[in-house]
Amino acid sequence: MYLGICITFIVCGAMCLVAYLLEKTKRYSLRAVLIKTVVSSFFLSLAIFCSYVNQGHAINTFVTFGLILGLLGDIWLDLKYVYPQDDKPYTYAGFICFGVGHVMFVIGMMLQYFRGGHFLFILVPLLAALIASIINMVLEKPMKLNYGEMRWTVFVYAFCLFMTPFTALSLAIMTSFQHVTLTMIFVGGILFAISDLILSGTYFGEGKERPIDLIGNYLTYYGAQFVIAFSLYFF
Repeated sequence: MYLGICITFIVCGAMCLVAYLLEKTKRYSLRAVLIKTVVSSFFLSLAIFCSYVNQGHAINTFVTFGLILGLLGDIWLDLKYVYPQDDKPYTYAGFICFGVGHVMFVIGMMLQYFRGGHFLFILVPLLAALIASIINMVLEKPMKLNYGEMRWTVFVYAFCLFMTPFTALSLAIMTSFQHVTLTMIFVGGILFAISDLILSGTYFGEGKERPIDLIGNYLTYYGAQFVIAFSLYFF
């Protein structure tokens, strides 16, 4: 029964996502923002329900809070198109919400799965995230992007973003891949990275606002959110 309820949340979220994409490919509107919020409410509801099914785990609170920040980030980043005169505040707010959300994922995983005496399994993913963030900055020009005054914001956000999959992979290795939750968060983190790679072309490049870019971005983004939310079911 519990699994059926989870699948219902996922299916309803997918249906609303289709409605959102149909609306947004036509125009940026407040209606699109509202539909997007409904989609986000389904992955948040999924996380809350899974937390209820498997109560008493530290990771539940932090992952759910991270997903709430993702919902807020969704709203801010869409409002920048509805109200272009306030572009910068909405963009910064979106980056902050998503960045802190990834930090919540990482803290939750560490509290749930890390065992003392194996600090390399924390230091290595942090170092890997730092290197990946530096590479991302180095590739700015080759990828024909222009981060402009948001360069440092992008750098810090990229570090937070990459911490999620690297930490999940590191802890999965530490625990001999015994936990499905860690594997799913790793997959979700990779989907997040793909989504943000597409999104960076839309925000900081030119000619990358085609419908195919928008669809690819949201399929990978919401795929990440639902996979991470559903991961709480598999304790």
